[in-house]
Amino acid sequence: MQQLQRIRHHKFDIMQLGLSESLPALVSRRFTTAKDAGHLLFSPTQLATLHASGIPYQLRYCPALAKKPTSTPKNENANPTGPKFDPFENPSPELLIAQIPRENPTHFLVLNKFPVIPNHFILATKAWNAQTDLLGKEDLAAAYACVKAWAETEEPSSARGRKLFAFFNSGDESGASQPHRHLQFLPVEAMARQEQQQEHSDAWRPLIDIVAATSQPAAPGGSGGYRRSDRVPFAHFALPLPPNPSSETLFATYISLYRAAVAAVAAATNNSNSNRRAQETTGPAVVSYNLAMTESSMIICPRRRESAHVPVEPGASADVAEAGVVALNGTILAGTLMVKAEAEWTELRRNPQSLSNVLSTIGFPQLNLPEVSQL
Repeated sequence: MQQLQRIRHHKFDIMQLGLSESLPALVSRRFTTAKDAGHLLFSPTQLATLHASGIPYQLRYCPALAKKPTSTPKNENANPTGPKFDPFENPSPELLIAQIPRENPTHFLVLNKFPVIPNHFILATKAWNAQTDLLGKEDLAAAYACVKAWAETEEPSSARGRKLFAFFNSGDESGASQPHRHLQFLPVEAMARQEQQQEHSDAWRPLIDIVAATSQPAAPGGSGGYRRSDRVPFAHFALPLPPNPSSETLFATYISLYRAAVAAVAAATNNSNSNRRAQETTGPAVVSYNLAMTESSMIICPRRRESAHVPVEPGASADVAEAGVVALNGTILAGTLMVKAEAEWTELRRNPQSLSNVLSTIGFPQLNLPEVSQL
């Protein structure tokens, strides 16, 4: 009976997305084809597991990160000060996975052109929507449909099954690289598989799962019911998701988390003005933040800075621009971060306090807010 229910749910999710085959199979096939043809540039990384306050974080060393272009003009003669190329306005056919749903599509599914994790893909709005505006119900519903479809695809060879980590970068300090609204997806099994290939694996799992699993209510009936962990050195708030949540439930959860993030920033900066502006549910967000979602949880962290400095020897990375500057995006909510210079890689592995300093710098401090119950 349970197997039959899973199959029925799986078919429902495929119909919802309008795909003719399972999402993991489609993404994997398109990724392999695009990679083999040179339409995307996959950059392998060296991987180490570090710990800060007992929580494991994946540190990836990717020299190609220093060479990755941040934007591309519409043509070679374009004015560099003019409009920048929008990769989601008319996605490259070689990177396009699908338009969803099939009837009256509102979103594109597109491969990431510069992945460091296999099968990294993106959900972008067909119509122009700003990355700095609040997400809409349709964005969250489409993202969750992808997460659900991925999780409910049968994988007989794996007892752990499949899991998709969705994340959203919003604002100047969030690590966002494109102004056209998009959410991103990383297969957790791909990240975990790379982890298992290391000689000294330290049982990494996504930070969102750690917060959801280890946090317990501090007081029954506390306002908000948010989950957070004292072991994480930046403010964050999480909420569980019910099975098969409606778009209204997803949106209400998102807005609740967003307002908690705004309250944390207001308390840290003594700016109550932003709390009043946070009552809006459309339009520009009043803080920079990262949002992440799995099938069972949603988590947010407000961002204070996009990057942090780690001490490196002068001249140790003379061939790398801004050596010692480590930029983080929403993948930090999966407990993973990347560095571009060998000196950064060496320092963070050698000195655990450097990782804690980076994490503390990019976020806001955890405060005991009256309207937030710590779980």
